[in-house]
Amino acid sequence: MSDERRAWLALSLARVATGPLAALLAEFGDADSIVRQNNKTLCRFGVSERAITSLASDSDDVLDAALSWAAEKDNHLIGANDENYPSLLRQLKDWPALLYLKGNADALHLPMLAIVGSRNPTRGGVDNARNFSTHLAKCGFSIGSGLAQGIDTAAHRGALDAAAPTVAVLGHGIDRVYPAANRELAHAITEHGALVSEYPLGTPPRREHFPARNRLISGLSLGVLVVEAAYRSGSLITARLAAEQGREVFAIPGSIHNPLARGCHRLLKDGAKLVESAADIIDELRPLVSHLRELESRENTKVSAVDERDADYQKLLGAMGFEPASADEIAAASGLTIDQVSSMLLILELEGEVAVLQGGRFSRLAKS
Repeated sequence: MSDERRAWLALSLARVATGPLAALLAEFGDADSIVRQNNKTLCRFGVSERAITSLASDSDDVLDAALSWAAEKDNHLIGANDENYPSLLRQLKDWPALLYLKGNADALHLPMLAIVGSRNPTRGGVDNARNFSTHLAKCGFSIGSGLAQGIDTAAHRGALDAAAPTVAVLGHGIDRVYPAANRELAHAITEHGALVSEYPLGTPPRREHFPARNRLISGLSLGVLVVEAAYRSGSLITARLAAEQGREVFAIPGSIHNPLARGCHRLLKDGAKLVESAADIIDELRPLVSHLRELESRENTKVSAVDERDADYQKLLGAMGFEPASADEIAAASGLTIDQVSSMLLILELEGEVAVLQGGRFSRLAKS
């Protein structure tokens, strides 16, 4: 097995393309047999000259360093024919030859939902991401994201709030943490889930790595939920990749005055499924997952960011009367920002506690 793992490392470091690698696997059965083939055979199966040269010149020191890393507690090297390799990834046309994983490999085999969005979200966006993540994690989903600041961070923390697995897919070597501000979060994720990367140890975060990273976030998941995103953003790339991979795409609508809602509105125009509550996602994905835990009642899933209202929601409701008021007036009375108020009013409207009136004014609704 040691030779097989070393062979997968060599194939990964040489960046042998997926098509030739799949053909070689079908012919020879395992990675160790592949790396023993002569250059003429590798060329016949479509392996590039660059990859063949790399296979011949791979440094034992580099391979030994990666194997030493994998010998440490909770570190794993998972080749494409390993039993821990996620079956969903093998459906991709460009599956990675090897995964570096730190944490619990079982997290890759739970039904996963990816939650992605802006690195600079509104307060309402953060609340949505964290609360949706918590409730979906309690329903049996593993939560996937990319460890970035903003919505990614909120999604991971929401799963941790539920003491549930969460998977962070990295655009750099797994022995690094980016952004550095999420070092503590990365450590917590390894306690309850896993960090995953296809990049060799020591690889720095580069801009060109992140679209490739995004294909793995969506590829590992049954669906992708976009919480907030600008009209042009990496989250929309993830959503597009998800659609191309046959995954479900979900989006939360927002205020027309919020620039970070425009990406979600674009997705909805293009056919993404509109999400008002966790139930919308569970109902859509339930047929794909036979072992999701049943909820005690539908009301338990009819949850958005106001399931357990924080102090800001109480402040906003306290500032609103039953007389119509504009968002600017509500912001001035509550001391909240206009972005916070706009996002929170939308959520309260979806929950049936606020009515939108003519002229862009709002009013509380009496509880029945």
